[in-house]
Amino acid sequence: MADNSDLLTFVRARLAEEEDIAREAGGDGWRTPAEAPGEVHDRTSGIAFVVRSRAYDRHIVFQDPARTLRRIETTRVLLDEYEEIAVLDTDRPAQDFISGRAVGLGFVVRQTAAEHAGHPDYRVKWLPRFSHWGPPTPPD
Repeated sequence: MADNSDLLTFVRARLAEEEDIAREAGGDGWRTPAEAPGEVHDRTSGIAFVVRSRAYDRHIVFQDPARTLRRIETTRVLLDEYEEIAVLDTDRPAQDFISGRAVGLGFVVRQTAAEHAGHPDYRVKWLPRFSHWGPPTPPD
């Protein structure tokens, strides 16, 4: 059996940090009107800040706090699904649907963790792995 609880804890902690940052940045309290590219407006439609150079405006709009919060929520759903079957995510999984699901979800969770590979708590053992999913090799 695999214990992937430390991997889940790590990813959940990074999501919580990102959620705090998004909420501090206004959550869903700001928007960028289509008719005013580069302008970021607060809830009262006042201009909070303006960035109109080198495509920064498009990037900032794409990373708005409300969108970040939605992405965090969908990632948490994925983590919950994985947590239910994480013990089946092993180097030598059984050849059944549930084990394949565990390995597949585990790959996605490891990819998510890899976004934070520079974090001091990240562990190399969480690097995404590829399993051989063929017939078992007979013992020598």
